[in-house]
Amino acid sequence: MTAEEVIELLKLDPHPVEGGFFRETYRSRATLPGQVLPDHGYERSVSTAIYYLLTPKTVSALHRLPGDEVFHFYLGDPVNMLQLWPDGSTKTLTIGNDLAKGHQPQLVVPAGVWQGSVLQDGGKFALLGATMAPGFDFADYVSGLREELTARYPGEKELIARLTD
Repeated sequence: MTAEEVIELLKLDPHPVEGGFFRETYRSRATLPGQVLPDHGYERSVSTAIYYLLTPKTVSALHRLPGDEVFHFYLGDPVNMLQLWPDGSTKTLTIGNDLAKGHQPQLVVPAGVWQGSVLQDGGKFALLGATMAPGFDFADYVSGLREELTARYPGEKELIARLTD
């Protein structure tokens, strides 16, 4: 199967701010009051879920969200995820299905952690899922700025450059 076939079969669209391709598959009808997340005074869905696909020409740009996000690996090649933590530490994790190589088929990005992902070199595509609670809202999305993140996390300069404009 090719990335183009997966995009067509799952009716994925280009992600308007993050990169890659996606389609929302679930949005809870239940909602939470605006006070659930600090500084976010509007009602939101309890949970959301999406399909998310990366290709060699796309990345998941570095961004931060106010809620926890759980990633699930479905199909394709491994993905490297960079996480930049508020305490100044960093993690590069691999989302994939080769457990013997340390891949994680599911991983959590806690609220407030910067995250960005790229297909491993030589990969053709990766189909992931992402579930958020509270649910995703575009108003919550904060794009990473290359200069600021490089200054704070200089050891990740190369990957930060690849995952930012």
